[in-house]
Amino acid sequence: MTFPRNSLRAFLSHAKSCLATAVKTAEKVTLVVGNESADLDSLTSSILYAYLRSLSPPQNAFTPIYVPLLNIPAADIRLRPEFEVVLRHANINASHLTTLDDLSVADGSYLKPEHTQWILVDHNKLEGSLGKKFASHVHGVIDHHEDEGQVPREAGPEPRVVEKCGSCTSLVLRTLKASWDKNNDATSLSSGAAHAQGDSLTTDARIIQTWDAQVAKMALASILIDTANLTAEGKVEQADRDAVEYLEAKINLSPQDAAKWDRTQFYEEIVSTKRAIDGLAFEDILRKDYKQWTENGLTLGVSSVVKPLEFLASKAINRASGDPEDQFVTAIGDFMAARDLTLFAVMTTSTSSARIFQRELYIQALSAGHAAASTFSKEATGELRLADHTVRLLSEKPGAMQPSSEGPWRKIWLQGDVSKSRKQVAPLLRKAMNAEAI
Repeated sequence: MTFPRNSLRAFLSHAKSCLATAVKTAEKVTLVVGNESADLDSLTSSILYAYLRSLSPPQNAFTPIYVPLLNIPAADIRLRPEFEVVLRHANINASHLTTLDDLSVADGSYLKPEHTQWILVDHNKLEGSLGKKFASHVHGVIDHHEDEGQVPREAGPEPRVVEKCGSCTSLVLRTLKASWDKNNDATSLSSGAAHAQGDSLTTDARIIQTWDAQVAKMALASILIDTANLTAEGKVEQADRDAVEYLEAKINLSPQDAAKWDRTQFYEEIVSTKRAIDGLAFEDILRKDYKQWTENGLTLGVSSVVKPLEFLASKAINRASGDPEDQFVTAIGDFMAARDLTLFAVMTTSTSSARIFQRELYIQALSAGHAAASTFSKEATGELRLADHTVRLLSEKPGAMQPSSEGPWRKIWLQGDVSKSRKQVAPLLRKAMNAEAI
Protein backbone atom coordinates (compact mmCIF):
# COMPACT_ATOMS: atom_id res chain seq x y z
CA MET A 1 0.00 0.00 0.00
CA THR A 2 1.30 3.48 -0.90
CA PHE A 3 1.02 6.32 1.58
CA PRO A 4 1.39 10.02 0.70
CA ARG A 5 4.46 12.17 1.27
CA ASN A 6 4.58 15.82 2.29
CA SER A 7 6.95 18.68 1.61
CA LEU A 8 9.60 20.08 3.91
CA ARG A 9 7.49 23.22 4.16
CA ALA A 10 4.44 21.27 5.39
CA PHE A 11 6.54 19.15 7.73
CA LEU A 12 8.09 22.18 9.43
CA SER A 13 4.68 23.78 9.92
CA HIS A 14 3.36 20.58 11.46
CA ALA A 15 6.43 20.13 13.68
CA LYS A 16 6.06 23.68 14.97
CA SER A 17 2.40 23.09 15.81
CA CYS A 18 3.32 19.82 17.59
CA LEU A 19 5.69 21.72 19.87
CA ALA A 20 3.05 24.36 20.61
CA THR A 21 0.62 21.61 21.57
CA ALA A 22 3.23 19.92 23.76
CA VAL A 23 3.91 23.17 25.62
CA LYS A 24 0.23 23.87 26.21
CA THR A 25 -0.94 20.36 27.10
CA ALA A 26 2.22 18.79 28.59
CA GLU A 27 2.48 16.19 25.84
CA LYS A 28 5.77 14.47 25.01
CA VAL A 29 8.00 16.00 22.35
CA THR A 30 11.34 15.14 20.72
CA LEU A 31 13.56 18.08 19.77
CA VAL A 32 16.62 18.14 17.51
CA VAL A 33 18.81 21.12 18.33
CA GLY A 34 22.03 22.55 16.92
CA ASN A 35 24.63 24.56 18.81
CA GLU A 36 24.37 28.05 20.29
CA SER A 37 26.04 29.75 17.34
CA ALA A 38 23.06 28.64 15.23
CA ASP A 39 25.14 28.68 12.07
CA LEU A 40 24.12 27.20 8.74
CA ASP A 41 25.34 23.69 9.60
CA SER A 42 23.32 23.67 12.83
CA LEU A 43 20.25 24.83 10.92
CA THR A 44 20.44 22.28 8.12
CA SER A 45 21.59 19.31 10.21
CA SER A 46 18.74 19.77 12.70
CA ILE A 47 16.11 20.11 9.96
CA LEU A 48 17.49 17.18 7.95
CA TYR A 49 17.64 14.92 11.01
CA ALA A 50 14.09 15.80 12.07
CA TYR A 51 12.65 15.45 8.58
CA LEU A 52 14.29 12.11 7.74
CA ARG A 53 13.70 10.62 11.19
CA SER A 54 10.03 11.60 11.05
CA LEU A 55 9.72 9.82 7.70
CA SER A 56 10.42 6.52 9.44
CA PRO A 57 10.75 6.79 13.23
CA PRO A 58 12.01 3.78 15.22
CA GLN A 59 9.30 1.58 16.70
CA ASN A 60 10.34 2.59 20.22
CA ALA A 61 10.81 6.28 19.42
CA PHE A 62 9.92 8.73 22.20
CA THR A 63 7.53 10.43 19.75
CA PRO A 64 6.83 9.88 16.02
CA ILE A 65 7.55 13.53 15.18
CA TYR A 66 10.98 15.11 15.60
CA VAL A 67 10.95 18.90 15.95
CA PRO A 68 14.02 20.81 14.64
CA LEU A 69 14.89 23.69 16.99
CA LEU A 70 17.05 26.67 16.03
CA ASN A 71 19.08 27.60 19.11
CA ILE A 72 18.39 31.36 18.99
CA PRO A 73 15.40 33.68 19.41
CA ALA A 74 13.48 34.37 16.21
CA ALA A 75 14.67 38.00 16.20
CA ASP A 76 18.28 36.87 15.69
CA ILE A 77 17.57 35.16 12.38
CA ARG A 78 18.02 38.59 10.77
CA LEU A 79 21.72 38.45 11.68
CA ARG A 80 22.16 35.52 9.30
CA PRO A 81 21.38 36.76 5.78
CA GLU A 82 22.57 33.47 4.26
CA PHE A 83 19.59 31.74 5.88
CA GLU A 84 17.17 33.65 3.66
CA VAL A 85 18.94 32.44 0.51
CA VAL A 86 19.06 28.81 1.63
CA LEU A 87 15.48 28.78 2.88
CA ARG A 88 14.26 30.24 -0.40
CA HIS A 89 15.92 27.42 -2.34
CA ALA A 90 14.11 24.97 -0.05
CA ASN A 91 10.76 26.75 -0.59
CA ILE A 92 10.48 27.76 3.07
CA ASN A 93 10.98 30.97 5.02
CA ALA A 94 11.91 32.07 8.53
CA SER A 95 8.33 31.79 9.77
CA HIS A 96 8.49 28.01 9.29
CA LEU A 97 11.44 27.67 11.68
CA THR A 98 11.03 26.70 15.32
CA THR A 99 13.16 28.85 17.65
CA LEU A 100 13.77 29.31 21.37
CA ASP A 101 10.74 31.59 21.45
CA ASP A 102 8.54 28.56 20.77
CA LEU A 103 9.52 26.83 24.02
CA SER A 104 6.95 28.93 25.85
CA VAL A 105 3.52 30.36 25.05
CA ALA A 106 1.69 33.57 25.88
CA ASP A 107 -0.04 32.20 28.98
CA GLY A 108 3.32 31.51 30.62
CA SER A 109 3.41 27.77 29.96
CA TYR A 110 6.93 26.44 29.37
CA LEU A 111 8.17 23.12 28.11
CA LYS A 112 8.56 20.66 30.99
CA PRO A 113 11.87 18.72 30.93
CA GLU A 114 10.31 15.38 31.89
CA HIS A 115 8.15 15.51 28.77
CA THR A 116 11.08 15.98 26.42
CA GLN A 117 13.80 14.05 24.64
CA TRP A 118 16.66 15.91 22.98
CA ILE A 119 18.91 15.00 20.07
CA LEU A 120 22.05 17.11 19.57
CA VAL A 121 23.48 17.92 16.16
CA ASP A 122 26.61 19.99 15.44
CA HIS A 123 27.57 19.84 19.15
CA ASN A 124 27.71 17.10 21.76
CA LYS A 125 27.13 18.97 24.99
CA LEU A 126 23.97 20.98 25.64
CA GLU A 127 25.21 24.37 26.89
CA GLY A 128 23.66 27.56 28.22
CA SER A 129 20.11 27.89 29.48
CA LEU A 130 18.97 24.80 27.58
CA GLY A 131 21.75 22.77 29.16
CA LYS A 132 20.81 23.83 32.68
CA LYS A 133 17.23 22.71 32.17
CA PHE A 134 17.34 19.80 29.71
CA ALA A 135 20.87 18.28 29.70
CA SER A 136 19.75 15.12 31.50
CA HIS A 137 17.20 14.46 28.76
CA VAL A 138 19.67 14.19 25.86
CA HIS A 139 19.46 10.75 24.25
CA GLY A 140 21.26 11.00 20.92
CA VAL A 141 23.87 12.96 18.98
CA ILE A 142 25.43 13.40 15.57
CA ASP A 143 28.39 15.77 15.67
CA HIS A 144 31.82 16.49 14.17
CA HIS A 145 33.47 18.26 17.13
CA GLU A 146 35.70 16.83 19.85
CA ASP A 147 33.68 14.38 21.97
CA GLU A 148 33.05 15.83 25.43
CA GLY A 149 31.57 12.58 26.74
CA GLN A 150 28.30 14.18 27.85
CA VAL A 151 25.87 12.13 25.75
CA PRO A 152 25.18 8.61 27.10
CA ARG A 153 27.00 5.84 25.25
CA GLU A 154 23.75 3.93 25.14
CA ALA A 155 21.44 6.32 23.32
CA GLY A 156 18.53 3.90 22.88
CA PRO A 157 16.98 4.04 19.42
CA GLU A 158 18.80 7.26 18.51
CA PRO A 159 22.32 7.34 17.03
CA ARG A 160 25.46 8.40 18.85
CA VAL A 161 27.87 9.55 16.12
CA VAL A 162 30.79 11.84 16.97
CA GLU A 163 33.56 11.89 14.39
CA LYS A 164 35.65 14.20 12.27
CA CYS A 165 33.92 15.58 9.21
CA GLY A 166 33.75 18.81 7.26
CA SER A 167 30.04 19.24 7.91
CA CYS A 168 27.74 17.73 10.51
CA THR A 169 25.02 17.63 7.85
CA SER A 170 27.11 15.07 5.94
CA LEU A 171 27.09 12.78 8.97
CA VAL A 172 23.34 13.22 9.46
CA LEU A 173 22.74 12.25 5.84
CA ARG A 174 25.04 9.22 6.04
CA THR A 175 23.31 8.04 9.22
CA LEU A 176 19.71 8.53 8.12
CA LYS A 177 19.63 8.41 4.32
CA ALA A 178 18.29 4.85 4.43
CA SER A 179 15.00 6.34 5.64
CA TRP A 180 14.99 8.68 2.66
CA ASP A 181 15.73 5.87 0.22
CA LYS A 182 13.14 3.60 1.79
CA ASN A 183 10.44 6.22 1.67
CA ASN A 184 11.32 7.20 -1.87
CA ASP A 185 10.84 3.60 -2.91
CA ALA A 186 7.47 3.47 -1.22
CA THR A 187 6.62 7.19 -1.54
CA SER A 188 5.54 6.88 2.08
CA LEU A 189 5.41 8.98 5.20
CA SER A 190 4.92 7.84 8.76
CA SER A 191 1.37 8.19 9.99
CA GLY A 192 2.56 10.62 12.66
CA ALA A 193 4.27 12.93 10.21
CA ALA A 194 1.41 12.74 7.74
CA HIS A 195 -1.23 13.69 10.29
CA ALA A 196 -3.11 16.90 9.58
CA GLN A 197 -1.13 17.88 6.51
CA GLY A 198 -4.22 18.36 4.31
CA ASP A 199 -3.57 19.40 0.73
CA SER A 200 0.19 19.02 1.10
CA LEU A 201 -0.09 15.23 0.89
CA THR A 202 0.67 13.55 -2.42
CA THR A 203 1.81 10.34 -4.08
CA ASP A 204 2.74 12.12 -7.32
CA ALA A 205 6.33 11.10 -8.07
CA ARG A 206 7.12 14.34 -9.93
CA ILE A 207 6.06 16.50 -7.00
CA ILE A 208 7.99 14.31 -4.58
CA GLN A 209 11.10 14.70 -6.75
CA THR A 210 10.71 18.48 -6.51
CA TRP A 211 10.34 18.30 -2.74
CA ASP A 212 13.40 16.03 -2.49
CA ALA A 213 15.42 18.51 -4.56
CA GLN A 214 14.42 21.30 -2.17
CA VAL A 215 15.60 19.28 0.83
CA ALA A 216 18.78 18.35 -1.03
CA LYS A 217 19.66 21.98 -1.79
CA MET A 218 19.09 22.94 1.82
CA ALA A 219 21.44 20.18 3.02
CA LEU A 220 24.04 20.93 0.34
CA ALA A 221 24.27 24.56 1.42
CA SER A 222 26.04 23.91 4.72
CA ILE A 223 28.21 21.10 3.36
CA LEU A 224 29.51 23.34 0.58
CA ILE A 225 30.05 26.29 2.94
CA ASP A 226 31.87 24.20 5.55
CA THR A 227 34.13 22.55 2.96
CA ALA A 228 34.59 25.53 0.59
CA ASN A 229 32.79 23.59 -2.13
CA LEU A 230 34.84 20.46 -1.29
CA THR A 231 38.17 22.30 -1.72
CA ALA A 232 39.17 22.93 1.94
CA GLU A 233 42.33 20.94 2.62
CA GLY A 234 42.33 19.11 5.93
CA LYS A 235 38.57 19.47 6.37
CA VAL A 236 36.91 17.47 3.62
CA GLU A 237 36.16 13.83 4.50
CA GLN A 238 34.73 11.03 2.38
CA ALA A 239 31.35 11.48 4.07
CA ASP A 240 31.26 15.03 2.69
CA ARG A 241 32.05 13.89 -0.85
CA ASP A 242 29.50 11.09 -0.65
CA ALA A 243 26.86 13.48 0.66
CA VAL A 244 27.39 15.97 -2.17
CA GLU A 245 27.17 13.20 -4.75
CA TYR A 246 23.98 11.79 -3.19
CA LEU A 247 22.29 15.18 -2.83
CA GLU A 248 23.16 16.31 -6.33
CA ALA A 249 21.64 13.08 -7.62
CA LYS A 250 18.42 14.04 -5.81
CA ILE A 251 18.46 17.42 -7.53
CA ASN A 252 19.08 15.87 -10.94
CA LEU A 253 16.07 13.57 -10.53
CA SER A 254 13.85 16.66 -10.54
CA PRO A 255 13.49 17.84 -14.15
CA GLN A 256 12.72 21.46 -13.23
CA ASP A 257 15.72 21.66 -10.87
CA ALA A 258 18.24 19.65 -12.89
CA ALA A 259 17.98 21.96 -15.90
CA LYS A 260 19.18 25.01 -13.97
CA TRP A 261 21.38 23.45 -11.27
CA ASP A 262 24.87 24.92 -10.98
CA ARG A 263 26.71 23.93 -7.80
CA THR A 264 29.40 26.60 -8.04
CA GLN A 265 26.87 29.35 -8.62
CA PHE A 266 24.78 28.08 -5.70
CA TYR A 267 27.84 28.05 -3.42
CA GLU A 268 28.99 31.52 -4.46
CA GLU A 269 25.51 32.96 -3.89
CA ILE A 270 25.53 31.73 -0.30
CA VAL A 271 29.11 32.86 0.35
CA SER A 272 28.50 36.38 -0.93
CA THR A 273 25.30 36.69 1.11
CA LYS A 274 26.98 35.34 4.25
CA ARG A 275 29.65 38.04 3.95
CA ALA A 276 27.08 40.83 3.57
CA ILE A 277 27.38 42.09 7.15
CA ASP A 278 28.28 45.72 6.46
CA GLY A 279 24.91 46.88 7.74
CA LEU A 280 25.25 45.13 11.10
CA ALA A 281 26.31 46.93 14.27
CA PHE A 282 29.53 45.98 16.10
CA GLU A 283 27.78 43.88 18.76
CA ASP A 284 25.55 42.14 16.21
CA ILE A 285 28.59 41.09 14.18
CA LEU A 286 30.15 39.53 17.28
CA ARG A 287 27.00 37.67 18.34
CA LYS A 288 26.06 36.50 14.83
CA ASP A 289 28.25 33.40 15.12
CA TYR A 290 29.10 33.10 18.82
CA LYS A 291 29.74 30.24 21.24
CA GLN A 292 30.44 30.21 24.98
CA TRP A 293 31.93 27.75 27.48
CA THR A 294 32.75 27.71 31.20
CA GLU A 295 35.84 25.86 32.45
CA ASN A 296 37.55 25.96 35.83
CA GLY A 297 35.49 28.95 36.94
CA LEU A 298 36.43 30.94 33.82
CA THR A 299 34.04 31.78 30.99
CA LEU A 300 35.18 31.87 27.38
CA GLY A 301 33.37 33.36 24.39
CA VAL A 302 34.46 32.90 20.76
CA SER A 303 33.03 34.84 17.83
CA SER A 304 33.64 33.93 14.20
CA VAL A 305 33.58 36.91 11.84
CA VAL A 306 33.61 36.68 8.04
CA LYS A 307 35.53 39.91 7.52
CA PRO A 308 39.00 41.01 8.67
CA LEU A 309 39.77 42.66 11.99
CA GLU A 310 40.26 46.01 10.28
CA PHE A 311 36.58 45.92 9.23
CA LEU A 312 35.49 44.99 12.76
CA ALA A 313 37.65 47.73 14.25
CA SER A 314 36.09 50.32 11.94
CA LYS A 315 32.72 49.48 13.47
CA ALA A 316 33.98 50.23 16.98
CA ILE A 317 36.20 53.23 16.40
CA ASN A 318 35.28 56.89 16.14
CA ARG A 319 38.39 58.79 14.99
CA ALA A 320 37.25 61.93 16.81
CA SER A 321 36.88 60.15 20.15
CA GLY A 322 40.43 59.33 21.11
CA ASP A 323 42.89 56.44 20.80
CA PRO A 324 41.62 53.76 18.36
CA GLU A 325 43.13 50.86 20.30
CA ASP A 326 41.51 52.02 23.54
CA GLN A 327 38.15 52.36 21.82
CA PHE A 328 38.35 48.86 20.37
CA VAL A 329 39.46 47.29 23.66
CA THR A 330 36.65 49.11 25.45
CA ALA A 331 34.05 47.95 22.91
CA ILE A 332 35.24 44.36 23.26
CA GLY A 333 35.23 44.79 27.03
CA ASP A 334 31.60 45.92 26.95
CA PHE A 335 30.67 42.83 24.93
CA MET A 336 32.50 40.64 27.46
CA ALA A 337 30.90 42.35 30.47
CA ALA A 338 27.39 41.79 29.09
CA ARG A 339 28.13 38.04 29.04
CA ASP A 340 30.34 37.76 32.15
CA LEU A 341 33.28 36.58 30.04
CA THR A 342 36.78 36.11 31.42
CA LEU A 343 38.34 35.52 28.00
CA PHE A 344 37.09 36.40 24.55
CA ALA A 345 38.44 35.40 21.14
CA VAL A 346 37.57 36.79 17.73
CA MET A 347 38.41 34.56 14.77
CA THR A 348 38.21 36.24 11.37
CA THR A 349 38.25 34.83 7.86
CA SER A 350 38.96 36.86 4.74
CA THR A 351 40.79 36.86 1.44
CA SER A 352 43.93 38.96 1.05
CA SER A 353 44.61 41.32 -1.86
CA ALA A 354 46.60 38.45 -3.38
CA ARG A 355 43.44 36.27 -3.23
CA ILE A 356 44.85 34.12 -0.44
CA PHE A 357 42.50 32.84 2.26
CA GLN A 358 43.62 33.99 5.70
CA ARG A 359 42.63 33.82 9.35
CA GLU A 360 43.27 36.32 12.13
CA LEU A 361 42.92 35.65 15.83
CA TYR A 362 42.38 38.25 18.53
CA ILE A 363 42.22 37.42 22.25
CA GLN A 364 41.29 39.71 25.11
CA ALA A 365 41.24 38.62 28.76
CA LEU A 366 40.40 40.09 32.12
CA SER A 367 42.95 39.78 34.93
CA ALA A 368 41.47 36.43 36.02
CA GLY A 369 42.14 35.12 32.52
CA HIS A 370 45.66 36.48 32.02
CA ALA A 371 47.34 33.17 32.96
CA ALA A 372 45.09 31.14 30.66
CA ALA A 373 45.66 33.55 27.77
CA SER A 374 49.43 33.39 28.30
CA THR A 375 49.32 29.59 28.46
CA PHE A 376 47.36 29.45 25.21
CA SER A 377 49.82 31.84 23.56
CA LYS A 378 52.77 29.61 24.53
CA GLU A 379 51.20 26.23 23.79
CA ALA A 380 49.11 26.94 20.69
CA THR A 381 51.56 29.09 18.72
CA GLY A 382 53.29 26.09 17.16
CA GLU A 383 50.15 24.05 16.49
CA LEU A 384 48.26 26.93 14.88
CA ARG A 385 51.39 28.55 13.40
CA LEU A 386 50.52 31.87 15.01
CA ALA A 387 52.52 34.93 14.00
CA ASP A 388 52.42 38.44 15.47
CA HIS A 389 50.16 40.59 13.34
CA THR A 390 49.42 44.28 12.94
CA VAL A 391 46.08 45.68 11.90
CA ARG A 392 45.49 49.16 10.55
CA LEU A 393 43.53 51.28 13.04
CA LEU A 394 44.68 49.05 15.93
CA SER A 395 48.46 49.10 15.58
CA GLU A 396 49.23 52.80 15.23
CA LYS A 397 51.36 53.27 18.34
CA PRO A 398 54.44 51.44 19.71
CA GLY A 399 53.51 48.37 21.74
CA ALA A 400 49.91 48.39 20.56
CA MET A 401 47.85 45.24 21.02
CA GLN A 402 50.46 43.43 23.11
CA PRO A 403 49.91 41.50 26.37
CA SER A 404 50.16 43.64 29.47
CA SER A 405 49.96 42.91 33.18
CA GLU A 406 47.90 46.08 33.53
CA GLY A 407 44.38 46.25 32.15
CA PRO A 408 42.99 43.71 29.68
CA TRP A 409 45.41 41.18 28.18
CA ARG A 410 45.17 41.41 24.37
CA LYS A 411 47.01 40.17 21.34
CA ILE A 412 46.51 39.79 17.56
CA TRP A 413 47.93 36.97 15.47
CA LEU A 414 47.83 35.87 11.87
CA GLN A 415 47.00 32.18 11.90
CA GLY A 416 49.32 30.25 9.58
CA ASP A 417 47.37 27.00 9.71
CA VAL A 418 44.16 28.17 8.06
CA SER A 419 42.66 24.67 8.22
CA LYS A 420 42.04 25.17 11.96
CA SER A 421 38.65 26.78 12.65
CA ARG A 422 36.88 27.45 15.94
CA LYS A 423 36.26 23.70 16.11
CA GLN A 424 40.01 23.25 16.78
CA VAL A 425 40.92 26.59 18.40
CA ALA A 426 38.24 26.62 21.12
CA PRO A 427 39.40 23.29 22.63
CA LEU A 428 42.95 24.69 22.85
CA LEU A 429 41.68 27.74 24.71
CA ARG A 430 39.58 25.57 27.02
CA LYS A 431 42.60 23.36 27.68
CA ALA A 432 44.60 26.44 28.67
CA MET A 433 41.80 27.50 31.03
CA ASN A 434 41.83 24.09 32.71
CA ALA A 435 45.63 24.02 32.90
CA GLU A 436 45.52 26.67 35.58
CA ALA A 437 43.76 24.19 37.91
CA ILE A 438 46.46 21.54 37.63
